[in-house]
Amino acid sequence: MRKSIFIFSIVVLLVLSYSLAFSQCAMCRRVAETGQSNDNSKARGLNKGILYLLAIPYVLGGVGAFVWYKNRKKV
Repeated sequence: MRKSIFIFSIVVLLVLSYSLAFSQCAMCRRVAETGQSNDNSKARGLNKGILYLLAIPYVLGGVGAFVWYKNRKKV
């Protein structure tokens, strides 16, 4: 019970301390903004790269969870 209260308080603290953050550099942001209106291939490439970088941790986590699930049944 205490562990769940601790985790809940950490989550509440993180939500309340939320602040906006911009992770793109100025040049990348400018290319992405102008590329949306001009159908720029650089902007499309930037967006595909962001999606690629986003997908890799989920794929690795999914593979790890699958391996863990398969090995858990053997014991």
